[in-house]
Parts: sequence; C-alpha cells; structure tokens
Amino acid sequence: MNEKELYKSLMTEIIQKQSVILGPQISILKARNVLSIVVSDDGRVTDIKEDSRKALQDLVDEYVKLSGQIVKNALGSIFSRYPQVERIT
Repeated sequence: MNEKELYKSLMTEIIQKQSVILGPQISILKARNVLSIVVSDDGRVTDIKEDSRKALQDLVDEYVKLSGQIVKNALGSIFSRYPQVERIT
C-alpha cells in the first residue's frame, strides 16, 4: 500500500470510529470541514488533495475541537494498527 492509500485508510477508520461516537451525519460533516480531503457519503476518504500528514492532523484537530481529549484517547487503538504513520499530537 502506498503512502497516500495508507493515510486514506487511516483517516477512513478515524471517521468510522467517530461515526460510532458522534453519529454518521456529524462525523462526516466534521470530516468534510477538512478541505484537503474528499469524503464520500459513507464516510470513506476517497482523495487527499494536499500533504497526507497535514490532512491527517487537520482531521484529528477537527474532531478534537468538538470532543477534546476524548477523541485522542479513542484514536490510540487505530493508530496502533498503522505503525508506519507518525502519531499526531
């Protein structure tokens, strides 16, 4: 899997996890606030328009604005499945 596909997969998992917590509509709406990614109606990241790492940081930041530290704690298990990706702080 190339780097872009890796980040798309990771961000899709983050959106899906947030869908469980926030509900799918809010989760996708918040993800679509990140202008550097394209999110399908089912919550999949289909394209990254800019730097993948920055797009990931922007996505996490968008959810943190809504739910604070709880989001970062909930994402730990997802990041553990992507050891190639540097963790977001």
